[in-house]
Amino acid sequence: MLRQLQIRNLAIIDEAQLDFAAGFTVLTGETGAGKSILLDALGLVLGTRADPALVRQGSDKAEISAEFDLSDSTAARDWLAEHELLDADDGQLCLIRRVVHAEGRTRAFVNGQAVNAGPLRELGEQLVELFGQNESQTLLKPEVQRGLLDDYGDHGTELAAVRAAAGAVQQGEQAIAAARAAASRDPAQLDYLRHQVQELEALNLREGELEELEAEHRRLANAGRLIEDGNRAQELLYGGEAAIYDQLSSASDLLAGLAGLEPGFAEAENLAAAAQAQVREAADQIQRLLDRLELDPEALERCERRLSALHDLARKHRIRLSELPAHQAGLRAELDALEHAAGGLDALLATQAGLIARYRAAATQLSAARRKAAGAFGAAVTAVVRQLGMANARFEVAVDAAAGERVRSHGDDEVRFDFSANAGQAPRPLSKVASGGELSRVSLAIQVCSQTARGGGVATMIFDEVDAGIGGGVAEVVGQKLRELGGQRQVLCVTHLAQVAAQGRQHLGIRKEVSDGQTYTRVRPLEKDARTLELARMLGGQDITAATQALARDLLKRAG
Repeated sequence: MLRQLQIRNLAIIDEAQLDFAAGFTVLTGETGAGKSILLDALGLVLGTRADPALVRQGSDKAEISAEFDLSDSTAARDWLAEHELLDADDGQLCLIRRVVHAEGRTRAFVNGQAVNAGPLRELGEQLVELFGQNESQTLLKPEVQRGLLDDYGDHGTELAAVRAAAGAVQQGEQAIAAARAAASRDPAQLDYLRHQVQELEALNLREGELEELEAEHRRLANAGRLIEDGNRAQELLYGGEAAIYDQLSSASDLLAGLAGLEPGFAEAENLAAAAQAQVREAADQIQRLLDRLELDPEALERCERRLSALHDLARKHRIRLSELPAHQAGLRAELDALEHAAGGLDALLATQAGLIARYRAAATQLSAARRKAAGAFGAAVTAVVRQLGMANARFEVAVDAAAGERVRSHGDDEVRFDFSANAGQAPRPLSKVASGGELSRVSLAIQVCSQTARGGGVATMIFDEVDAGIGGGVAEVVGQKLRELGGQRQVLCVTHLAQVAAQGRQHLGIRKEVSDGQTYTRVRPLEKDARTLELARMLGGQDITAATQALARDLLKRAG
């Protein structure tokens, strides 16, 4: 969960620190006080695109830091471990810092290590889920409705099976297309390819032969120098006059005599004796090599002819000499594929039929799971929507077979949310019948039901004025639902409704003030009287009366 958010020089915030608790937290304040800026700040540390215009006027950069407790975020902890970003001292801690420079540069750090915006967004998706004012509009998209049903029904296993089967079918289609293209290839091209393969295979190039030939050529071409310089080195070490071996022997004798007079010379004598042994070993090694060396012009000529033939063929094929073996193997594989294209196509078609059957079986299982979950999901959302002030509302989830035989990674179903707000009217597609206020309530009900059903998942949920268009007793129910959800997750909610704010276990007040001609946003936790005054302001505006304060206290009492 989110523990702390620190902000410096972002828009009208010069410096702010917000400490968050578990459960349901509400953030309130007048319009323009800076509530949206706080969400912008959190979005930046979670990887959203940075706008340099957000940097406070007169500052060269803005800096936002967020601290998360990962004890209830297994997915985030696993992601950090996979990317080697876990904190070395505390594996349950995640500290994210984002710096936005006024000239446009941005930098991000996770537990002190620099990361790019892409990975930061991936991590953010494991930490926080945001439901903004526009989320209800995305609810009208078919793919979103399908995803919500799958989330509610926990269809991850069935979806994975369908995706894998669909991927196999798509790969099979590509292989069939390639085989058909091969079968229709120009015979003249096939003959030329066959000639190329025969020409390469006629050389009978063995694996590793190139390296052996090049080493042998170096040895034969430099045999004279090897023999001459090798003999000279052998004489200097051991066989010639004033050889190093003989000089070391004389030095050892002198040191042996000195050791009797001064024990310290004994160690020098041992070292000289060891050097003498190594010189003898080196001389013996040189002699063994010289015994095997001989000038062999015929062997050198054979080696050069072989290398010349290989070089000529490599130039003909416009490749490096070292690429010949791989090139030959590639042409042979291409030729085999072309020569067996007809028979291979029959085999591919037979295999493809099995892959399609496997996909259909997986898709059928997913469809059955979706239909089973659809009834429960519809009933759960209907119950919550009715609690939100629409006593006659009905919410249903339709799962219909998609038209056509096309294989799709998400299965064969078209999922549609149907809704009716009034008694006696059959549910129709949500996108056609729901008003803005109704859509907002349905969206909230779906979110509450989905999160309750999933149990696990992202530990922190943020609701940005999702209660827009709701008021009165319904707003109080909304607050109760969010507080209920806060028993399972950390829930943060930006709201203008006192009935919702009263339900929060933690209340953060956001206000704007002007000092020395500069505007600042201030955030502070509200307790007791301060909270009562804030709720009264939300209920009655700037003129806070005894009646609005009494109503505020009543709201808090009922929430408590």
